[in-house]
Amino acid sequence: MKISTITNAAYGITVVLTALAGTAFILSNRMASEERQAVETRMALEDLGAQIEIDAELRTDEARLFVMREDPAHLSIFERVTEEEHRLEALAHRLGTLGGTEDEKALLEGVAVLADQLEEIEIQAIEAYRSGEREAARATLFGDAHYTLHLKLLGEIGRFRKVVDTRTGLELQRAQMWSDWLGLTARILLGVTAAVFLAVLYFVLRRRVALPLTRMAGVVKRLARQDFEVEVPEDPRHDEIGELTSAIRVFRENGLERERLDAERRRDLKMKNLILQLMYRMQACQTVEEVANVVARFCPQIFPELGGAFFIRDDPRTSLRDVASWDWPEGASTRFEQDQCWGLRRGRIHQSLSGNADVRCNHLPVEEGISTFCVPLNAHGDTIGLLSFVSLSADVSTPEDDRAYLGMIAENVALATANLRLRERLTHLAVRDPLTGLMNRRALDEALASAALEEPEPDLTCLVVDIDHFKHFNDEFGHDAGDAVLETFATVLTDAVGTRGRCYRFGGEEFAVLLQDASSETARQVADLVRTRAATARLEHAGRILGSITVSVGIADNRDGRKVSTVRTRADLALLRAKETGRNVTVYEDIGVEKV
Repeated sequence: MKISTITNAAYGITVVLTALAGTAFILSNRMASEERQAVETRMALEDLGAQIEIDAELRTDEARLFVMREDPAHLSIFERVTEEEHRLEALAHRLGTLGGTEDEKALLEGVAVLADQLEEIEIQAIEAYRSGEREAARATLFGDAHYTLHLKLLGEIGRFRKVVDTRTGLELQRAQMWSDWLGLTARILLGVTAAVFLAVLYFVLRRRVALPLTRMAGVVKRLARQDFEVEVPEDPRHDEIGELTSAIRVFRENGLERERLDAERRRDLKMKNLILQLMYRMQACQTVEEVANVVARFCPQIFPELGGAFFIRDDPRTSLRDVASWDWPEGASTRFEQDQCWGLRRGRIHQSLSGNADVRCNHLPVEEGISTFCVPLNAHGDTIGLLSFVSLSADVSTPEDDRAYLGMIAENVALATANLRLRERLTHLAVRDPLTGLMNRRALDEALASAALEEPEPDLTCLVVDIDHFKHFNDEFGHDAGDAVLETFATVLTDAVGTRGRCYRFGGEEFAVLLQDASSETARQVADLVRTRAATARLEHAGRILGSITVSVGIADNRDGRKVSTVRTRADLALLRAKETGRNVTVYEDIGVEKV
């Protein structure tokens, strides 16, 4: 067979293998796109389920508040939330546009059915309340049937989320597996391509130039082992041998360049992998301190030639403090004012190279031959903090690519920190009453629901406290004075209960206390202490004496086979008995009335 024929065949095989390798790389990138699509689908579906859950809880709360207070504002909110939930239910019917499956659509439609059933019960209760059947309306909204259906709705939403998580997790795993497999296939094909090329090259040299090949054998072998430090001898001939020698020389030079590029690529891949790990770990962090620990662990691996520190801006938002550091110079500032950093002033990376080529930040150490880098952490239009770096040796500079990595890390650290702070604020707002600072109705419902799920149920006593004739303060002194009364009583209630239980603002002038593992005698003592301290509390607002208050208390527990799920409702009924008895009394369920 002719050499040209073998060469052409080898060329064709090389082209085919190269095309297959390129196809494998393209498919591997497509798998990465599918991974991103799976993550986006999961977020969209989980947001939909969470919003339906929030709307259902808010609608229930507003319906209950309406039948308790007869405030049209609560009915208006109830109707608005109902319309929003209908919109979400309509979106659930078009789940396919969000990337959901038929099973998930069926689950979400089941959730919509339960939400409609719950809505129907609440609307019937409101109509009954309007018709004058107030006790029946309250019993319906605070009864076991409504509570059970509400829990079932929450359970179905949880099931929907679990199904979405399972499916998208499998899709992510499948896409990652295919991506890895295709990448390995592409590398194998490239290796086979290189092997075919070298085999053909060796065959041609052996057939055409046996003696020169013997002389060049050592050179070729070292080049084949990728030892590109070998020197290729000069050959002045202008024949095939000379051309071959020239080709080998070019091959060596290309190998040196490829080694350099491979080294840069390996370093680049290592840095990208470490940055991805950093980002994934930060996504799982639950506190700013955890983010700082992750940054302090990965930054020395990403930039081993740099020491650094992570600063967070404190209130009143003019100073920054050190929350994490690594290889940080001794004596360097751990707290400084914002205007001491040129990076924060400029709102961009500020680099001061050795030799005083640029102004140096005042909060960084001054040392000859040391370069410094300040990277502001900006998110949501606000400055969150700062990443500062110092070189560990003289004349260390960061390439442009590394500066891009610094910016990428800073952006993700800033977003993670800002989102955690935002989540902390939202969590506080979600479970705390903004006026009194006590935990709110939502927190109370969650505490009771959590206790009801325990096996066995813990001994729990619920006190529902109502300020007697509270409307008098609003009518006579104004709503600001009424708010002052609520704040004062919240302090009195917290001090009286102490560490024996948890205090909640149930709604309006009603408060609740949960006591765990407390005897009935202890519960009565707490109630009496609350009433006594409330009666002797000094009430003032805007320099005016507001008088005094009394409170009525209803108590219920889950002893003798009673359920935690009904303890609050039974405490409410005991409170109603206390009001009917004449107020300023304590009524313990099934026991009786105790006066001051």
